[in-house]
Amino acid sequence: MKLLGRDVGLGHPLFLIAGPCVIESEALCLTVAEALRALADRTSALVVFKASFDKANRSALSGYRGLGMDEGLRVLEKVRAETGLPVLTDVHDAGQVKPVAQVVDMLQTPAFLARQTDLITAVGASGRPANIKKAQFMAPGDMTQVMAKAREAARGAGVEQDAFLCCERGTSFGYGNLVVDMRALVEMRATGCPVVFDATHSVQLPGANGTSSGGRREFVAPLARAAVAVGVAGLFMETHPDPAHALSDGPNAIPLAHLPALAEGLMALAEFAANMTPIGLDAPGTAR
Repeated sequence: MKLLGRDVGLGHPLFLIAGPCVIESEALCLTVAEALRALADRTSALVVFKASFDKANRSALSGYRGLGMDEGLRVLEKVRAETGLPVLTDVHDAGQVKPVAQVVDMLQTPAFLARQTDLITAVGASGRPANIKKAQFMAPGDMTQVMAKAREAARGAGVEQDAFLCCERGTSFGYGNLVVDMRALVEMRATGCPVVFDATHSVQLPGANGTSSGGRREFVAPLARAAVAVGVAGLFMETHPDPAHALSDGPNAIPLAHLPALAEGLMALAEFAANMTPIGLDAPGTAR
């Protein structure tokens, strides 16, 4: 599949979606984006800058949501203009899709909203590539119909070439915990879409801090390595210069100073894994 002019999928270089959870300020976004630009230049990898102008799914009413659509989109436009990176942001309802799609290079649907048909079809019809996240309460196979909704909407809107990514971000495991079943990364290939692993939200502890979620950052790298060894097209990782003071999802964000080394190691691992000889147990016709 072509994503932003680059070939992606198994057998192609690993791509990265990264950035702060939410747009806290223009200065923060530019700081992170400049580090990501340097990473892209060193590795020649496709790196997409991600930040949300609004985080609608807060644990508490007091939770920081962002700068809002108008100011948030202005910041994302500046990030792209100054760094040349493509930019991605979340949309939470169908009414946001058209104005946001006019500004950003990619859309993203939050995991909680994977079954909201109006949102998924609006994103599908937008003409923009999209990272569509599997809900924490859904089985991997359930994503087949979610991705079909997006594709059918794209066809209905006359979109010539759709580019939808199917993203795994962990599954609810009792109360306040998530677990990653690596089999899901293989099963989700049945959607026909490249699979992305969200390494930072997968270590989230939903609602663990009462008015906010917690997280186990120490498991980001091990899970990301495992996912790359299984075989994914790309990785999603949130990062912040000072996660302890991030306004959203700090406990599972990667410190910006550590991201380049982690990402470059994962890209090298992906290249090694891609060159491994199949052992005859791989399901035929499912590799993406």
